[in-house]
Amino acid sequence: MKNNLIYPELSYKIIGIAFKVFNKLGYGHQEKYFQRAMALEFDKEGIEYEREKEIELLYDNQNIGRYFLDFIVERKILLELKVTPQMKHIHIRKTLEYLNEAKLKLAILIYFTKEGVRYRRIINPKLALD
Repeated sequence: MKNNLIYPELSYKIIGIAFKVFNKLGYGHQEKYFQRAMALEFDKEGIEYEREKEIELLYDNQNIGRYFLDFIVERKILLELKVTPQMKHIHIRKTLEYLNEAKLKLAILIYFTKEGVRYRRIINPKLALD
């Protein structure tokens, strides 16, 4: 089963860092502070990332908009952070949009909730079998 996971080792590192950040900061902070703390931990671990990565939305090769992604980790995983009391379907849908536009196979959506860290691995159905 483990062999079927996309980027399992990097995924576990990212999720572990999220738990570490939450354990140090606790609940009740704005998303930007969790994002900054995650970046500091990525730096400590030597994990390559792009923060607030801008992705253009194209239509007939014309730019019609843009998305700002929280992180692209090791050029492989889209990481989105949310501070919310509960997981919401809209966050999953938006992350799928980002994943398609970024042309990546995997996203991790991390929620910092009152009860702790929750996460979802989201697979890009268009690229998962490549």
